[in-house]
Order: sequence, then structure tokens, then C-alpha cells
Amino acid sequence: MVRTLLVTGGAGFIGGCFVRMFANKYDTRIINLDSLTYAGNVDSLAAVTEGPGYHFVHGDIRDRSLVSRLLSTHHPDAIVHFAAESHVDRSIDGPRVFLETNVIGTFDLLVEARSYWETLEIAARDNFRFIHVSTDEVYGSLGPNDPAFSESTPYDPHSPYSASKAASDHFVRAFFHTYGLPTIVTNCSNNYGPYQFPEKLIPLMILNALERKPLPVYGDGLNVRDWLFVEDHCQAIHRVLEAGTPGSTYTIGGHSEKTNLEVIYAICETIDEISPGHESSKSLIQYVRDRPGHDRRYAIDTKKITNQLGWHPTQDFSSGLRHTVQWYLNNLSWVDRVATGSYRRERLGVTGLI
Repeated sequence: MVRTLLVTGGAGFIGGCFVRMFANKYDTRIINLDSLTYAGNVDSLAAVTEGPGYHFVHGDIRDRSLVSRLLSTHHPDAIVHFAAESHVDRSIDGPRVFLETNVIGTFDLLVEARSYWETLEIAARDNFRFIHVSTDEVYGSLGPNDPAFSESTPYDPHSPYSASKAASDHFVRAFFHTYGLPTIVTNCSNNYGPYQFPEKLIPLMILNALERKPLPVYGDGLNVRDWLFVEDHCQAIHRVLEAGTPGSTYTIGGHSEKTNLEVIYAICETIDEISPGHESSKSLIQYVRDRPGHDRRYAIDTKKITNQLGWHPTQDFSSGLRHTVQWYLNNLSWVDRVATGSYRRERLGVTGLI
């Protein structure tokens, strides 16, 4: 039997990876709803656009009439909710859009999901899932010897971005406890991999190093993050969709705690090895003023998802980073279209498959 998923934000980095991995596979049909903000890129979905199991809809999760029509027309068995504003620096400069998209958008989606779910027959209601993809940043900052974040860690967001995601997480859980909507929350560590928008740390450093531009390092460069290869993350979401318990939370990480300096050094060494012939890329490193509210350390305890669902990351940081660097070297035309903005000017003029 073919399963239908409504995926929100499926033209973004993580959502796009999920769509590429599962569209036209596993007897899965995907309806991809994306508003195509600056970070949404249909170029990243070229491999699946012609398949019979994939349909793109250009629209906003806050457009409740559109969401309602999509649900009633396509009868999805689950919603996988990636759509979000996600860049911390942008949230510091302009926090309101994070409130509107991450909090109000998630709330509007929950309202329509509940209305649709309540119309389903008993078996379909029991099998329906609303998967909300969130971040470890909702938990705040760890000291060097603190235990890793787990599903029971208290929330302590420190940026407008993490505050907006924390609020959306609370609404998702409230709809489970109040209305019975079968929701599941996942909180992941920092993702990296192919097709990531170049404002994020790893692609920014790769592309700056290739172009011999400065590699800016916030503060002392010793902030620690746990790095998760994006395909491993999407496999984890798939396992949660398949076997996760409604009302539960699952923390997802890559078992790869690195300081920002360690990450940048590794990028430089990989680029110098793959593309030799110039001065060491490490000479491009420049320290800049730290950003406000910069959390010191994140780490993820994955015991629950490993023990209950059998998931574990398949890529260590070294192999995942090498794959990522090589992908950017091999796909400079994709990078150029992002850099010039042509990916936005030539977007599909799709207004909806209603």
C-alpha cells in the first residue's frame, strides 16, 4: 500500500534530503509544501521532480485554507514538519519572522492537522503521525563536564531562534496531551552535508577556503557542537515515523563533538588534501567578535532512539566531512546559482496541486 506524506519545508536543507531519500521509494508518495524563502531551493530536488511519487506545492504553512485543501485532497498518512527559519544570526537581527514562521506557522499547521485527523476512520487515526523536527538549541548551553542533552533535559533557550523552536515544541506536545493528536518531537544536533545553504558554518568555510576568502571564527573558536550528517538524521526521522511512540521525544545526534576550530581545521586539511597547490587554508582563519548569546557547548544523548528504534549514525565526522567537501567541489554550478541568486529568479511557478 502506498503511503502519502505531507512534508513541509521540503525544499530546505534537511527537508530536501528527506525528500530525495524517500520520494518514489518505500512505496511513499510525497506532497512537498514549501514557501521558498531564501533557503528554499528547488534545484536541490531535481533528482525527484519527475517521479510519479512526488508533488511540489508552493505555499505557506500559515495559509490554513491551503493546508486544509491539501489534507482533504491528498489524504496523507503523516505530516513531517521541517519548515522553519533556522539561522541564529538572522534571528538576532530580525526575530519577528522566527515568531511568525516557527511558532504561528506550527500552530496553524497543528490546527489543520487536528481537524483533518478527527475526520479519519479509526484505523487511519491510529496510524496517523505528526512529526515535528526541532533542534537541540532549545536546551540551552552545557558546561564542559555536563551530561549531554537528553529527552528529559529542561528547556533553556538563549536566542530568538531557539526560543521560537522551544515554543513550537511546547505547542506540538500540548496538541498531543490536550487533543490526542499523535505528535512526536525530534531534537537534533547540528546538521551538515550536501546542499546546505552557504550561510551555515561548514559550507561557508568550505566555499570561502576554495575562494581564498577569510574564514571568520566567532570569539575564541572553542564553542562545541555535536555534528550529525544530514542523511543519518533523515534515516532517524524515518525510523521515528515508522516506529516512534506518539507523545514521545527523541534526541538525535552524531556522536561527534567538535569545537568550531576543530571543524574549521578539518575543513582546511581536507580541502588542502583534495585541492592542493596553494598556501595552507588555515592561514585564512580570522577571529571576529563573538555573537550575542552564543551557547558554549551542545551534546546529544542518543540512547533512547538507539535502544528503542535501533537507529545509530553511520557516518563519523571524518567520513561525512570528506563526502561533504567533495560534493561542494563537484557541484560548483549549484553553488554559483545560490551565490548569484539565479536559483530564486528561475523558480518553478507552482501555486499548488489542489
